[in-house]
Amino acid sequence: MSIDDKIVGLSKYMVSLPSTRASVLSMIFISFILGFIVSLIEPTADRSILYSFIYGGSAGFLMFGLMSIMAGGITQPMINALEGRHMKMKQSMFLSFVSMMMIAVIYGLGSLISTYTIYSYTIDALVFGCAVIFAVRTIVLWSTSNISFLKSIIPASTQPILIISMVIVLVSLTSITTNIGYFSIIPLLFKIIIASIILVVAIYSFVTVVESPMKRNLGVGGLELLSLFLAHTTEGSKALEGLFEDMGEAIDTITGIISFKGTNGPKVLFLTPSVHPGPVGNIGGGNMPTQLANKFDTFTMVSHGPSTHDFNPVSSKEIRKVENVIRNGIENMDYTPKASRFIRVEHNGAKIGAQYFGGNLLLLATLAPEGFDDIDFGVGLAISNLAKASCSTENVILVDCHNSFKGEGGRVLPGNKEVFDLMGAVEKLPEMEKEEGMRMGCAYNPMDNITKEEGIGQSGIKVMVVEVGSGSTLQRTAYILLDSNNMLIGFRDRIVESVKALGIDEAEAMTTDTHFVNTISGGHNPVGTKRQDEILEAILECTKRAVDDIEDVEAAGKVCHIKDLKTLGPLHSTELVTTISSIVAVSRIFAPLIFIIALIFVFIWIFYWAL
Repeated sequence: MSIDDKIVGLSKYMVSLPSTRASVLSMIFISFILGFIVSLIEPTADRSILYSFIYGGSAGFLMFGLMSIMAGGITQPMINALEGRHMKMKQSMFLSFVSMMMIAVIYGLGSLISTYTIYSYTIDALVFGCAVIFAVRTIVLWSTSNISFLKSIIPASTQPILIISMVIVLVSLTSITTNIGYFSIIPLLFKIIIASIILVVAIYSFVTVVESPMKRNLGVGGLELLSLFLAHTTEGSKALEGLFEDMGEAIDTITGIISFKGTNGPKVLFLTPSVHPGPVGNIGGGNMPTQLANKFDTFTMVSHGPSTHDFNPVSSKEIRKVENVIRNGIENMDYTPKASRFIRVEHNGAKIGAQYFGGNLLLLATLAPEGFDDIDFGVGLAISNLAKASCSTENVILVDCHNSFKGEGGRVLPGNKEVFDLMGAVEKLPEMEKEEGMRMGCAYNPMDNITKEEGIGQSGIKVMVVEVGSGSTLQRTAYILLDSNNMLIGFRDRIVESVKALGIDEAEAMTTDTHFVNTISGGHNPVGTKRQDEILEAILECTKRAVDDIEDVEAAGKVCHIKDLKTLGPLHSTELVTTISSIVAVSRIFAPLIFIIALIFVFIWIFYWAL
């Protein structure tokens, strides 16, 4: 599993938080009902249902609802004042709501048990609940706010302190409405303090143990990584790039360029950088296909060059290096109006689409309908070099079509049988006539009606239709590029068949592999999973407009060398993934064990030792 998936996999633990208003209203309603029920179940003869509803409900609201709302209102500015990750009010209120629900359940159970026993466990249950929510709030605020452990204790303690304070006030006024009765304040506080210390020590010990491998190997803590990831997903922060920059290593790679110009000047740039669009969202090269395309005034298609997650840029600033190489590359290019027909060869299920533009050979590699993922950079180089030798051409621009989703198990790495299948397909490429006239049209649909959660990124759909020959020999080929991260198995074939029905002779559907769409649970979001019919309709409409745009063009091609691109690199990517994997493995065993032991000690301390 790649670092992309380790990071994005965290998102499955995230939920869409309710609004501040929803959390507040929920706390008011639930706390009032809790107070009413607890007052009602107490076996006291002189209490009517109306009394329990009014006074018991009011006591429940004052103890739990009002104090939790106040804690939510206090926690948010406290966290922001401590210069941690910016906290929104709805996040603070939701944490208060969850904490209130936890203590409400514990308090309710304690009151219920007390009705069947001689000894009242209500106050002990309240103390136990306050200790539990203090521990929960501490670990949540510490892990998500990027503040120190000691600083996180202060805002974490607000809710239990407020609840206990209100209990003391109500009991000092009357013990009837609270179902708690009189108690000694000093023993109460002593119980809470000792219980909280036990849980806090357990939390600190656990985090220290599980974070030590990451700090030792990579110089960054797991909580910091989590906090930065949350800052990215909730605020669009790019602070995570700073962490990756410290870890990154420089690599050399390539980018393929095919430039088309019409009667009015530059018409289309077709780019194939062997730079991976990751790791996620707008972090690093996550949205590179759109960011790079927007750097140029010309209609630009950024396809997926052979590369895996090892080639993720550490920051979006690295994309400028790719841009500069492309700009320098297109300054001196030799254009020609000649092209070959598009052909497709196949070997053991590996398919290669090929078309010459002058002396430049464009290759489209796919294993569809079999599932596959990224083609490794080294594999891509081997295929390109074989094509150079077999076809006697100087420039080979290889595109990883990335159009049949299988997941991480589908990567085409050195030694996989798919490598030899692709090379076998290249060896079947025949001599191709390169002297036919060429025309081309293009069209773009931003797909504003389709969200990234539905599989389409900011570059939408781009189509280029290349026409060669004339009369009975005329051939039209559609190059269809979706700004997506791979494609649902079978959707590529449906697209190709539907486009051919428009009178197109050959077609290929590709994805950019943008990771801008990967900010959802599970780490993958192949296009075609949702709203497939609407996306297909947009592709057909875009293809028709591209045909209408056809005009005479000339083309030029080049493969350019990108030097010192700072990426996560194979060494640090592997180390980070391995470290995270080991932490997860240890945590699955160690976390439940240490917290169960701590809770047992706290339970015994509150309910038995401190009787």
